[in-house]
Amino acid sequence: MENKANNSFTSPEYVKTSLAGSICLGMEEGRFTRGKGSTCLNILLNYEQPCFAKCAYCGLAANRETYGKENSFIRVKWPVYSLESIIEKLSEGKHPFKRTCVSMVTHPKAVDDACTVINAFHKRTDIPVSALLTPSALKGTPDIQRIKDAGADRVGIAVDTATEPLFDSLRGKGVGGPHTWEKYFETMDEAVSVFGKYNVGVHLIVGIGETEKEMVRIIDDCYKKGVLTHLFSFYPEPGSLLENQKPPSIGTYRRIQLAVYLINAEGKSFSDFKFDDAGKLVDFGIDINPYIEKGIPFMTSGCPGNDGFMACNRPFSNERPSEPMRNYHFIPDEDDKKIIASQIFEDEE
Repeated sequence: MENKANNSFTSPEYVKTSLAGSICLGMEEGRFTRGKGSTCLNILLNYEQPCFAKCAYCGLAANRETYGKENSFIRVKWPVYSLESIIEKLSEGKHPFKRTCVSMVTHPKAVDDACTVINAFHKRTDIPVSALLTPSALKGTPDIQRIKDAGADRVGIAVDTATEPLFDSLRGKGVGGPHTWEKYFETMDEAVSVFGKYNVGVHLIVGIGETEKEMVRIIDDCYKKGVLTHLFSFYPEPGSLLENQKPPSIGTYRRIQLAVYLINAEGKSFSDFKFDDAGKLVDFGIDINPYIEKGIPFMTSGCPGNDGFMACNRPFSNERPSEPMRNYHFIPDEDDKKIIASQIFEDEE
């Protein structure tokens, strides 16, 4: 099926796919580093209008200078295909996917259309389905229950920022956007009540104005709510309000990755970590060498497949292939682990 390159092909009949997912489906051409492709099929709802939100760092934002001039998000194109053609490709069985994730945008039809798309994947494939919720488009617990009834077994919520002031300035009233910190955390609690503890994930982005201490605190707070952190490293989106902001240092990101793993997988708490006066994480309260040797803390964090292992590996969603890898979308090898060990306390940007 020909790629539909413009926004006149709208959901639920048409959806966007990540470039990585499209390549794995055989619908786009490309290759992957070390031959390790995408194990999650990422699906994004598509409309003629831009997302109604105006988040300062997002490629989908209504206030992005280049919106409408290019069909890109996270610096790559997201091809538009018919939902039917994607499901037909999956039915051929020649794919690496262990999970499908259907992402909402801020749009009046988003809940209805997300349910339609989720249900199609749930009924017609044997791949588990997640949903990335947009709280501002939801009418509380009943809509979250609809998402579950449609066939999703897990959900994510992209809070992104570590503090309420940052949220307000980058996603809410500071940019004229519709989102509020209170609504997002209310939705998080409602999602846990519907899907159960640790079947809900929160997206957090390192490097958009927070301290490491603030980031570790919210990771711990979310875990105590029954919510696992899915971590991202900020990378500037061309045409967005933050297009000139630098990514965080690799050391900052490595430290937060390790903190996520120690909290989510090892039962550590905020009080176990030590920070300097500037909020930098300086002591993990434990020997970190075994965790570096394990390698897993530095992989992409996301929803698992039926085998219990991380499926949402998002190749190069945090960096370009020519740059140091931040989220490994495969298990790091011995050479990778040596690089990681040298980066933990590296703070040069």
